[in-house]
Amino acid sequence: MDSLSFLYRTVPGRFFLKLLASRGVSKVCGAFLDSRLSAFLIKGFVKKNNINTDDYILEGVKTFNQFFRRQIKDGKRPFDMNKEHLCCPCDGLLSVWNINKYTVIPVKQSQYTLASLLQNDQLAAEYEDGLCLVFRLCVDNYHRYSYADSGKKSSNVFIKGVLHTVRPIALENRPVFVENCREYTQIESEAFGKIIQMEVGAMLVGRIVNLEGEGFAERGKEKGYFEYGGSTIILLIKKDKICVNQNIIDNSVSGVETPVKMGECIATLM
Repeated sequence: MDSLSFLYRTVPGRFFLKLLASRGVSKVCGAFLDSRLSAFLIKGFVKKNNINTDDYILEGVKTFNQFFRRQIKDGKRPFDMNKEHLCCPCDGLLSVWNINKYTVIPVKQSQYTLASLLQNDQLAAEYEDGLCLVFRLCVDNYHRYSYADSGKKSSNVFIKGVLHTVRPIALENRPVFVENCREYTQIESEAFGKIIQMEVGAMLVGRIVNLEGEGFAERGKEKGYFEYGGSTIILLIKKDKICVNQNIIDNSVSGVETPVKMGECIATLM
């Protein structure tokens, strides 16, 4: 039995899971990963996850979290600036779901209502019959993310939660997006209407770091980054705004996530 099976499928494991998922433990882990004592972890992490370090700026990296939130070299993630194209705000694995008033975000074997995700019934109702784009970041992905499009943006709304892993076994047993901390902002896109861009943390991710508050979002500009752990970004798009690329739709219908890179076009204006 591996560690996740123990944590999620046994009584003793669930006891330890409660401790591991606490904010106190997350903060202690975050402090260690911010310290120079964590630097020895980098080499093994790179090897295990086959990370091409040539793509990244590594000067001055002295802690594990500095490596995890490493910046990518210019030109490695060109952002499609065509105003009629909706582009990936991050690297990851993409699934697309139709929003309805009952269930809106099936992830593996769990389902989440939009109202519980946003904790705002009125706002959730605005996106009925629209689309939910879920980008799941793995530990080897680039963990900085950008604004999906330009427009006036609201302040960041933070929803406190209990941190859990986003790996599949966890999704079978716990409602991840109800339990996890998350933060979202609304962007008034000229092309795509009012979109919501949300970041979701996972177990041992002490911080979702968004760099700006209320103001103006600039398409392709860095919005923020995650610290250590697998994480998720969600885009909510209102009804009849975009046509998602057919290969992504076909994959999503088949239950397959599509690998994507920041800046790639994933949908066009309807």
